[in-house]
Amino acid sequence: MDDQLVIAGKRFSSRLILGTGRYRTVEDMVRSIEASGTEMVTVAIRRLDLDDPNKKTILDYIDWNRYQILPNTAGCRTVEEAVFTARLGRQVSSSNWVKLEVIPDPKYLLPDPVGTLEAARRLIDDGFVVLPYIHADPVLAMHLEEAGCATVMPLGSAIGSGQGIHTAEEIRIIVEQAGVPVVVDAGLGVPSDASQALEMGADAVLVNSAIARANDPVLMAHGFRRGVEAGRAAYVAGRMPTKAYADASSPTEDVAQPSPATT
Repeated sequence: MDDQLVIAGKRFSSRLILGTGRYRTVEDMVRSIEASGTEMVTVAIRRLDLDDPNKKTILDYIDWNRYQILPNTAGCRTVEEAVFTARLGRQVSSSNWVKLEVIPDPKYLLPDPVGTLEAARRLIDDGFVVLPYIHADPVLAMHLEEAGCATVMPLGSAIGSGQGIHTAEEIRIIVEQAGVPVVVDAGLGVPSDASQALEMGADAVLVNSAIARANDPVLMAHGFRRGVEAGRAAYVAGRMPTKAYADASSPTEDVAQPSPATT
């Protein structure tokens, strides 16, 4: 099925984007990325140790020729911090792509809608390809698209919670209205959550904790790969209509009847 994800003119065969945080070991991370089939990985720039040029970071373990590196602004609480971190990420990665996060709330980790929109506008003016992480707010998603963002990335539920998708109705509205890819990000816990997102019409999902914190992250990455593929296939195929009552799948007309009893 020739059905590729297109972001800012770049084509991807996989609709699964992977985060690189919270893995127990670098080996787990590398093997999980491989098992997932992803073509894009996101890296938190503020959490890299860049003071020692001789010290390896996550970026040294990722094949840059194979994967699109997506620097992110995780840990930024203000617009200024996010813009600064995005520019630092561009220097480190030589990529003008950025996953934009502006999260002032340390307890619930909910994104700042006003700050995200302002930071997005500034970064777009500075030549960035912006993929903003947002609450599942259809109005905000429209404003970000109008500002020139390459995607919108509504949350399914709280970051790292594994609660699944609590914002299904809002995501459906965003999908209906969006002219850019919709990537469900945050809260996914198992492959069926990813499948649900794709079945609803989301173009992709971004997963980190659900894989990194699994007992077997490599196997879970493989599961998410299959979940994304199944969900997308279901959406493209078109599901059957739902009905209030049962509807027999076997024919009810011209069926064999027993012979009348003889006396």
